[in-house]
Amino acid sequence: MGSATLREVLGEERLKEILKERELKVYWGTATTGKPHVAYFVPMSKIADFLKAGCEVTILFADLHAYLDNMKAPWELLELRVQYYEQIIKAMLESIGVPLDKLKFVKGTDYQLSREYTLDVYRLSSMVTEHDAKKAGAEVVKQVEHPLLSGLLYPGLQALDEEYLKVDAQFGGVDQRKIFTLAEKYLPSLGYTKRIHMMNPMVPGLTGGKMSSSEEESKIDLLDKNQEVKKKLKRAFCEPGNVENNGVLSFVKHVLFPLHSEFIIKRDPKWGGDKVYTDYEEVDMDFAAEQIHPGDLKASVELALNKLLDPIRKKFETPELKKLTASAYPEPSKNSEWKYTISKNIITDTCEPI
Repeated sequence: MGSATLREVLGEERLKEILKERELKVYWGTATTGKPHVAYFVPMSKIADFLKAGCEVTILFADLHAYLDNMKAPWELLELRVQYYEQIIKAMLESIGVPLDKLKFVKGTDYQLSREYTLDVYRLSSMVTEHDAKKAGAEVVKQVEHPLLSGLLYPGLQALDEEYLKVDAQFGGVDQRKIFTLAEKYLPSLGYTKRIHMMNPMVPGLTGGKMSSSEEESKIDLLDKNQEVKKKLKRAFCEPGNVENNGVLSFVKHVLFPLHSEFIIKRDPKWGGDKVYTDYEEVDMDFAAEQIHPGDLKASVELALNKLLDPIRKKFETPELKKLTASAYPEPSKNSEWKYTISKNIITDTCEPI
């Protein structure tokens, strides 16, 4: 399964049983909120592993979740954001050589507004305690002083997705662990099977904390131009010899190595010239021993990253995709007055008739 980069698996025995009989059906979901950034290459490289191992993979664009999480995406923009996510994630997968014909793409509102699903949301809400719902969403749903009821619904919906997408397993970041354990606890109460959960480690942002869509400096956008990539990497936290909370090294470990099985440090011949690493541990040791200079590490990551981003940027140069990007992510000033307006026609347009 190429699970070397998985941090944790809940339900490993069940996983082995299924694999004896057939291929595993797995899904990865993403709430269509802020623009996906380079840390998304971590789950993408894992999706590539799953497909190589013969799994059936579904990617869920969770538009309803995006709205429930403190209205990070207004109704008016949900449809456009789903389109943007679909285009950019397909471009990422193409960039790392993943065949799209083996993937299934599903939009949350395509089934989450059906009669059956809606009734299950209500059934679940009569079982899940407020304490469990709050705890489950603590690392995923944006925490605010006056939490909205929507944030408490979020984890339950994610649990139900496992049943409605007819999968054996859900894959996500280790920050989803509490949502996964909520699903394991409550799905059987509805008469549904407990699913397997596979977790990726979280990759620190360039500033050392979590790489976040909302923290501009901590992330490199997939459409950032070469000079912006250079500028953000230049500012990234990368102390000589310090391998803790080093977002640049983490990127090498969790993205570049799984994709290429090697990493090349480019440097001036007077400092020993280029060096090819085929094992991440060696990079880590050499950096800790100050055999690799932070400047050389950043320049080498910049080169490797731009190779990944070039085909994505090229795809998004078309007038249609430029227009989609601008409409899905308008300037903040235009966006603010939409925050609290929910127009009836949008709801009926985007929802399935019940």
